[in-house]
Amino acid sequence: MTTTQGTLPDGRPAGAGRVPAKQPLATRIAARTGGGALRIFLILVALFWLMPTIGLLLSSLRSPQQIAESGWWEVFAKPAQITFDNYSSLLGNEKVMGSLLTTAAITVPATVLVVVIGSLAGYAFAWLDFPGRDGWFMAVVGLLVVPVQVALIPVAKLFGAVGLFETTAGVILFHTAFGLPFAVFLLRNFFAEIPRELLEAARLDGAGELRLFTRVVMPLGGPAIASLGIFQFLWVWNDMLVALIFADSGNPPVTVALQQEVRQFGNNIDVLAPGAFVSMVVPLIVFFAFQRQFVSGVMAGAVK
Repeated sequence: MTTTQGTLPDGRPAGAGRVPAKQPLATRIAARTGGGALRIFLILVALFWLMPTIGLLLSSLRSPQQIAESGWWEVFAKPAQITFDNYSSLLGNEKVMGSLLTTAAITVPATVLVVVIGSLAGYAFAWLDFPGRDGWFMAVVGLLVVPVQVALIPVAKLFGAVGLFETTAGVILFHTAFGLPFAVFLLRNFFAEIPRELLEAARLDGAGELRLFTRVVMPLGGPAIASLGIFQFLWVWNDMLVALIFADSGNPPVTVALQQEVRQFGNNIDVLAPGAFVSMVVPLIVFFAFQRQFVSGVMAGAVK
């Protein structure tokens, strides 16, 4: 008896009687949870992570009496409690509003300096030959383990001797100095993975080191540079220890200004709540605005 290709003698399709191979347990769990259940779980995790920010936002939209009497979740039952009077009080507080400008004046230069100097140094350590290159790089890596607290007193004495203590420039220099070791380490390792053939081809076309750095290395290192910029921005903006010691006490950053409001006016919640929310929401805006570049840089670093 002849059979057609792909069928059994009794007419059933070939393979109809086979038992499917048993999939591994991990594969089956991933397949079952890869749909709606996993999405719901991730949404719950995101809401839990954002809950302090949401609570602070709703608290900043309530009157001081309502904040003292009940929790922020009462807003969902009584939406009429929402008011923007607290933000009017914040706008009228010259110290807190000035502190936001001071924080921006510290954070932006400290981030730009770290990114620019770190990129140049990372390229030099990755592709330029100079005496003691490996030794200098190991010294930079060793600075990663130096705690900020160890340097506070020596740097304070140094800044006092040169006139930088309690100045915005001193805070910028401190953050730049302590951000550079990580920046150099990160970017050097990333730049070192760029194919040598690509750089050699650019050199054969007559590109100098500066042109090679700006036209080839910088575009390829964009994800890593963006990740570094986000890390540095968040660290400097949220810093309180360095600002508390080195910043001008008459014109402090927002973290110190809010702390002083707590110390001097313990019940000044109509300024503290909106001020704390504004100081928190700026880093969130920066992170979400550049999250794609941040994830690309982290994934690229993991693969490399």
